[in-house]
Amino acid sequence: MSRAARQRRQRHNRTGPTRILFVAAIAVAATILIGAIAAIGYVVHITQSSPALASLRPIAGMGSSQVFAADGTSLGFIQANNLSTPVSWSEIPSNLKNATIAIEDQRFYENDGVDITGIFRSAVKDFLNGQALQGASTITMQLVRNLYLGNDQHTIKQKIQEAKLAIEYNKHHSKHAILTAYLNSVAYGTVGGQTALGVQAAARIFFDKPVWELDLAQSALLAGLPQAPSQYNPILDPSAARQRRNEVLTKMAQLHYITTAAEEHAQAAPLQVKLGDFYSQRLENFFFEYVREKLIERYGANTVAEGGLKVYTTINLKMQRLARKAIATVLNEHEDPAAAVVTLNPANGDIEAMAESESYEHSQYNLAADGHRQPGSTFKAIDLADALSRGVDPSSTNYFSHTLEPGWLTGYPTYEVKTFEGTSLDRSINLVQATLASDNTVYAQLAADLGESTITQTAYKMGVKTHLSSYPAEALGGLTLGVTPLEMADVYATLADGGWRNSPIAITKVVFPDSHVDTSWGTPHRVRALSEAVTAEETSILEQNVQSGTATRSAINCPTAAKTGTTSELVDAWLDGYTPDFSTVVWMGYPNKRVSMTDVHGEPQQGGYLPAEIWHDYMASVTEGKPCVPFPEAKETISYEPFFGKFATTGASEAARQAQLSEASEHHKKKSQHSQSGHGTGGSPGGGGNGGATTEPSAPAETHVGAEPGAATPTPGTPGGPQASSPGSGGNSGGSGGGAGQG
Repeated sequence: MSRAARQRRQRHNRTGPTRILFVAAIAVAATILIGAIAAIGYVVHITQSSPALASLRPIAGMGSSQVFAADGTSLGFIQANNLSTPVSWSEIPSNLKNATIAIEDQRFYENDGVDITGIFRSAVKDFLNGQALQGASTITMQLVRNLYLGNDQHTIKQKIQEAKLAIEYNKHHSKHAILTAYLNSVAYGTVGGQTALGVQAAARIFFDKPVWELDLAQSALLAGLPQAPSQYNPILDPSAARQRRNEVLTKMAQLHYITTAAEEHAQAAPLQVKLGDFYSQRLENFFFEYVREKLIERYGANTVAEGGLKVYTTINLKMQRLARKAIATVLNEHEDPAAAVVTLNPANGDIEAMAESESYEHSQYNLAADGHRQPGSTFKAIDLADALSRGVDPSSTNYFSHTLEPGWLTGYPTYEVKTFEGTSLDRSINLVQATLASDNTVYAQLAADLGESTITQTAYKMGVKTHLSSYPAEALGGLTLGVTPLEMADVYATLADGGWRNSPIAITKVVFPDSHVDTSWGTPHRVRALSEAVTAEETSILEQNVQSGTATRSAINCPTAAKTGTTSELVDAWLDGYTPDFSTVVWMGYPNKRVSMTDVHGEPQQGGYLPAEIWHDYMASVTEGKPCVPFPEAKETISYEPFFGKFATTGASEAARQAQLSEASEHHKKKSQHSQSGHGTGGSPGGGGNGGATTEPSAPAETHVGAEPGAATPTPGTPGGPQASSPGSGGNSGGSGGGAGQG
């Protein structure tokens, strides 16, 4: 082989491996380049396909929904899965801010929302350990995830989306704003099924104190929780929580946020964990639940559960205390019945008081708003309003007060109405006198002359919401389903406000997380139900009832008007009254079972007794120190017209009146035995029967009308709540009926 050939072979042998390595290097470089291009293309694709920050809305409201009284006092928080109370930058301790930066994102103030160094280091670590992509999320990335994306899926796609949103978010917000938002939204752990979102909720839950009172050790403990809230939960695993806290303290010292001495002192400190009940404490539980139900009715359960609402209500805490004090002072014995008090502002319908004797711990049933009870003779205020509206003169319209034997009302042979304890006035009296005596026999005849259907419509106009059936005994309070104290407070508020009915208002406004304010809640819904002349005349009569009728015990030093009510067998007792500024209803009875109040504080109970005393004590306290407001005089008058009812004596000749008296006398001589216990009363034409009607005595010196022994017996209603009347078996139509009313 020639020398030249050998040299060529040697050069070939030397360059062969080099060429291979060179080619391989080129291939690897090309692969990396292609991979890089593909990766860049993937990133660009994800970035371009991801929605812009401006198009996104927060996943959930910021903060727990909080309810406030009329004076701004917090009534508590609506319970939800997440607990949160946002706080400002100045309220968060510096140690907590620094601890969070040290353990979560030490280059927070230098990066643009994304930490490239941290991402690369985390990616390499995850690749070498064969783990899914995790870690490396900056505070800003975690914030946009919490606000807009939801949970961490540990995928490259989500990390890219987080990075894009974080860079954009960082451009439009200061570092202080970003850190504040993060500290108000990140999850710190779950206790009792409720997750603490934000540092304030965490401080309240784990240390039972506001966040601004946290010391260094407590701040470090909280800062360490977001990485693994369940693993480091100090209540579930104190040892892991201590180890994590000390890790945070060490990191703070390394970054010169604290001194070594401070680090060592804090690491030696106990955990100081104290489970708090800040979010479970509530004032005025019954009213609070009433408000929550109203919110759900309008906004839906999801919106209320998401939180962030600020709910401002009408409740007056001073009046609440005075109402409960009045109840407790009067009903001060262990076996006493329960009582409920409702006060409305007649001018706008605001619910200013909704109190009861029952404790929320023993019964969650709201007697004031949900307790359907027989209203007794308080319902006569509706009858009287209907009569006045139709031009019936209460002073010259007379009825013969006497026992109405079965058969007195055509078509309803079992309907019987008796006076108190079976006695009879046996004389003609006008409607004013009948109201002051709470005479059921007169009002039963009046209702028959007016027609029950018109009384039903008047009841609806004045504020009754519960369904009525237009049975005769409904005019005397013998209702199938009963009514609530709140409904009756609305009825009497209509009288107090000159005939304007205002729907009861519990909420004045609701502020949403985005600062939108719904003020429609507090806008009065005023409807003209009665004329001013009618309400002025009725108020004059009911004012006389306080001065010399059945409601004398309720009298205070200022002008008031009121009507009493007691149902058959003394099961329910009411005092419904008003001033120009307040409409207040007091109900008394046993909520869970039908019990006759025959011996409460040594005497049978009717609306004019203990309920009237509760009304007096409460309203005397409410009006104390305030100038008395007289009832306004009407600017218009009623145009009375002669009323020729079947039973009324208005306009009748003396001979006709004497004939009626003679006929009534014959009825008594027959000693009719038609009254049967458990039988209902006859209904109005086309309707069924109802429970027998009764009235109540007023002052002991007078002759009063009262309970009928044959009234239908109500049965217990909702467990834990008041009774609803059972169907009776009265009238041709076999209609239903409930316990009837007394005076």
